[in-house]
Amino acid sequence: MTDSEQQRLTVGVVAESRPGEHRVALVPKLVGRLAQRGLAVVVAPGAGAGAHLSDDAYLQAGAELGDAWKASIVAKVAPPSADELAKMGRGTVLIGFLDPRGNPDGLEALEKAGLKAFAMEAIPRISRAQAMDALSSQASIGGYRAVLRAAELLPRFFPMLTTAAGTVPPAKVLVLGAGVAGLQALATAKRLGAQTTGYDVRPEVGEQVRSLGAQFLDLGIEAVGEGGYARELTPEERQEQQRRLTEAITKFDVVITTALVPGRKAPTLVTADAVKGMPAGSVVIDLAGETGGNCELTKPGEEVVEHDVTIAAPLNLPAEMPSHASELYARNVTELLELLVSKEGQLELNFEDEIVAGACVAGREGSAS
Repeated sequence: MTDSEQQRLTVGVVAESRPGEHRVALVPKLVGRLAQRGLAVVVAPGAGAGAHLSDDAYLQAGAELGDAWKASIVAKVAPPSADELAKMGRGTVLIGFLDPRGNPDGLEALEKAGLKAFAMEAIPRISRAQAMDALSSQASIGGYRAVLRAAELLPRFFPMLTTAAGTVPPAKVLVLGAGVAGLQALATAKRLGAQTTGYDVRPEVGEQVRSLGAQFLDLGIEAVGEGGYARELTPEERQEQQRRLTEAITKFDVVITTALVPGRKAPTLVTADAVKGMPAGSVVIDLAGETGGNCELTKPGEEVVEHDVTIAAPLNLPAEMPSHASELYARNVTELLELLVSKEGQLELNFEDEIVAGACVAGREGSAS
């Protein structure tokens, strides 16, 4: 083996151990792209099985099977467990969803393990980093799957149907939050034939909502301040906003909530009174369950029935669609790797770059720049 081969950086693709996590951090079709950057790829046997990717597919793409934890760069999806941390050597570069805002103890453990850790959710949301934006790629899948779950749980049709027995009106779907997940939910519900409405505290996103063929719910409360910036609502305005939203929710068959702020408790948008006023058999899909939920009656990770309304708070919808979720996530990871590794295949952590600096959540001290 030549000196250059001995010094070649390796990317380890590990098998996810978290229950229900079927995604994998790298797919075979991107192995060749990393090889062009001078990186060797080592895949743990069975790492891609949950995403329907065989070991043979990785081998044919040019990867090797082996102990991925010993690689110089370890790519994964979920945060590592304590046992997994112990498998990595000091100085290892770790890339994945690491929950830096919601898990300070986990960050401390990464520091103690001597890892250089880069959190995918900490990548700055700037134009240059769009191809690395794993939050958006996975949120889009979450919005799509949320609508399918709602359609499955709703005891009524989504589309309008005209039959010999009469006409069935379309289901009325309200999506709270017009971010990536919310817009995808609106688009998917529209494709299924539902009558769709979107709501967001930012009135400027109304145009995006309408572009998808949905109505924008206007509660009649303006929050526009000087210079085009939104001002904080007064307590009285906030109370009135919640009252009007509660009244509006009772007119819908399905409500999908997407107001999730990492590291902070999710805002309550759907009150118990709102649920009580919804038509019998209605459905609430709460995508903010991991931080407490947007519905007052949500039980994170569970599906419950209150006031004859089903409230579901799935915690990892992208993992239910692992093939495409893994493919999109792998592209995000590959884009980040190409920023961290020079064209000559050497690790170059340039902390003058706002993406590198923003994504690094552990091990920055003493790193080369």
